Amino acid sequence: ADPVSLPRLGGGSMGAMLALPPGQGPHQVGCTDVMVGHTPQGLFLRLFYPCLPRAGATEPLWIPRSEYCGGLADVTFGRRWCSALLSMAIGSCKVPVSWNEPFKPRSNGYPLVIFSHGLGAFRTLYSSVCTELASWGFVVAALEHRDHSAATTYFCTAEAGTEEWIPFQRVPQGQKEFYFRNKQVHQRAQECVQALRLFQGIARGKSVPNILHQDWDLSVLKDSLDLTKVAVMGHSFGGVTAVLALVKEPSFRCAVALDAWMFPLENVLYPEVTKPVLFINTEKFQTLESVAKMKRLSSRNSQTRIVTVLGTVHEDQTDFAFLPGKLFSRVFGKRGTLEPHKALAITSRAALAFLQRHLKLEEQFGQWDELLEGAGDSVVPDAPLCRSHL
Repeated sequence: ADPVSLPRLGGGSMGAMLALPPGQGPHQVGCTDVMVGHTPQGLFLRLFYPCLPRAGATEPLWIPRSEYCGGLADVTFGRRWCSALLSMAIGSCKVPVSWNEPFKPRSNGYPLVIFSHGLGAFRTLYSSVCTELASWGFVVAALEHRDHSAATTYFCTAEAGTEEWIPFQRVPQGQKEFYFRNKQVHQRAQECVQALRLFQGIARGKSVPNILHQDWDLSVLKDSLDLTKVAVMGHSFGGVTAVLALVKEPSFRCAVALDAWMFPLENVLYPEVTKPVLFINTEKFQTLESVAKMKRLSSRNSQTRIVTVLGTVHEDQTDFAFLPGKLFSRVFGKRGTLEPHKALAITSRAALAFLQRHLKLEEQFGQWDELLEGAGDSVVPDAPLCRSHL
């Protein structure tokens, strides 16, 4: 089933704001947008990074442009006219990071995480988890995929000032969903590899023009990335994308898959996933079939872990978790019972512990190792499908 079949919006007031949490780690977080190339084969990503603190920094909009409200309205409600309502409700929300602020250099290099969004999402909708990782000393590249799985996206053609938009595409009538999604997941995983190649080029001193012409020079990353310590991460469709990226690129040392939608990955590839994966599931999304696929991977690698965060629903691993309750339930239906800040803390701490273990980081993230065994408040090992706290 398509994980984005969502109930339609009811009437009533939507005047509400999103309050995203700032990172809890020791670093102040900056962010910038990077677009490379003038064709759909290029790359588009939002970069979250440790930055130098500066007074008067501006915060970026959570929804970067009005076109994204149109895309979200189309995906979520099947009605583009809801765009204006969405824009009123969330169009002015900000992300608590410093826009285009100077990068904080580090001589031994930051580890890198490539992040893949879910179906119908885009590069900014996971700002809370990306900000959290960056605040603990990671550079995080949140991709905006161009396989027609984003709510909408665009590229800038070589002709000055001209943009071409790439709309969200549903499974064409008469086509089997697996074949459609499988083609997409391969493109998405290839884009993750392409993003890594971009950073490898920068590290070698290659000049990479950011065609968005922002006053932020990518060459500042040159001596501050440790590209022996690279992981791939994603949510839902992005979770299975992260798993496939491990097969396509040996430089990815491990993957973190948030509520992975395993359906699009072909069976023949499972034996080729030899690197460790951390599956962090919510309580209300997974199916027996999907969990069985995760267990195929955990049976092949003793370092792969499956944990479930109790009291959570699928959207709790996105920024939508921080919408006010009434607005959330209008859009997504029943929300989780676990407080969203706590859910984010569990998810990010488990990810940090796993990344420390498999990227060989010299940090203090081992204090959260118990989460990887499903121990602690609101966490259980494996994926118990019948244990409802909702």
